[in-house]
Amino acid sequence: MAAVFISYRSTDHAEAERLALDLRLYGHDVWLDTWELNIGDSVVQKMNDGLTDAAYLVLCYSPNSSASPWQEREWMSALHRQVSGKDVKLLPVRLTGGDAPAILADIKHVDLTADWDEGVRALVAAMK
Repeated sequence: MAAVFISYRSTDHAEAERLALDLRLYGHDVWLDTWELNIGDSVVQKMNDGLTDAAYLVLCYSPNSSASPWQEREWMSALHRQVSGKDVKLLPVRLTGGDAPAILADIKHVDLTADWDEGVRALVAAMK
C-alpha cells in the first residue's frame, strides 16, 4: 500500500494517531511524527524524508490548526509537489471541525466529525 504522511496540529495528536492506526489497519505505511522522530533526530530532515516518500499527505484540520506554522509548511510542500506534477496527492480531512485553509477550499475533503468509520473508509478509497 501507499506511504501516507499525516499532517496535524499537536493539540489534535490523539485523533491523528487514531487515524494513523486506522490507516495502518488498511495496510498503509503511515508516517506520524511521534512514531518516526527519536531523540537526537533532525526534525526538519525527518519531516523532509517523510514528505519526499509520501504518495499521500493527509492534512488533518480542526479549529486548532490555523496557527500551526509546521503544519502549513507540510501541506504547502505537498501542494507544491502536486502542482508540479510529482506523485503526491493532498487529502484534506476535517478531524474535529474547523475549515480547510482557503487555498484548499476547492478540494473535496473527508469529514471525520460526522461518522469516523465512514470517513476513514472514504479516505482509504481515495488512496486507490
